[in-house]
Amino acid sequence: MNEFEETNKKLWNELTDVHIKSYGVNEFKKGKSTLDKIQLEEIGNVKGKLLLHLQCHFGLDTLSWAREGAIVTGVDFSEKSIEYANQLRKELDIKSRFICCNIYDLKKRLVEKFDIVYTSQGVLCWLKDLNEWAKLIHHFLRPCGIFYIMEGHPITHIFDDTRRGKLEIIYPYFHGKEPTKWDNDYPDYSDETYIPKNSSYQWQWSLNDIINSLIKAGLRIEFMNEFDKLFYKEFPDMKCDENGWWYLLDYRNKIPLMFTLRARKEEKNDG
Repeated sequence: MNEFEETNKKLWNELTDVHIKSYGVNEFKKGKSTLDKIQLEEIGNVKGKLLLHLQCHFGLDTLSWAREGAIVTGVDFSEKSIEYANQLRKELDIKSRFICCNIYDLKKRLVEKFDIVYTSQGVLCWLKDLNEWAKLIHHFLRPCGIFYIMEGHPITHIFDDTRRGKLEIIYPYFHGKEPTKWDNDYPDYSDETYIPKNSSYQWQWSLNDIINSLIKAGLRIEFMNEFDKLFYKEFPDMKCDENGWWYLLDYRNKIPLMFTLRARKEEKNDG
């Protein structure tokens, strides 16, 4: 890993303990799924299918897919996250496997092919190379297997996310060679009372970067959908509905805040 990834790993090791308290683990232990209706409907039936979850954090989504009947493998570079994922796996007796690994090194650790490669919710900004990411997805998919992502729309990253009122553009939309360093005293996205001690480095990827990387890797895009809601509170003015979705009321139906995408590896592209 480079210095940027090493710094980010320190942050995610730090945040694991924070997120164990803020992610609804107790409700999960009682049987609540972390998967929303959109993902369940757009991916479809996973029973008996091999599912690889990239950037799984401490595995609540991974284990939720296992509860849906998938045979799951979760991967994350944070040692503390994977340690807690394995603790949950054993405590709840959910058949699953977790691997502590930078995804760019995953070919050295994993030989299986999967019916589904999945990643979701706040993952792309931590990736230094989207083309290699897409090649990795293609490599681990079986012929006719699908890739699925739910992610914050990259257009949201151009706005000042610290101030209320009218959205103001202060960051570039298009990808830059170097990541942006974040070391301010802004609270964690899931716990407004916690200020992270470690800084982070994040990469901006435009929508065409995301789509074209997958096409270039040999995947066929089946659909991409955009939504005016988000899975976390990115802006101070956001309001949460009864289903846990966050909205900017003044911008409903005006700008996208989230997208989903499904792509398929065609049989002739096996390799």
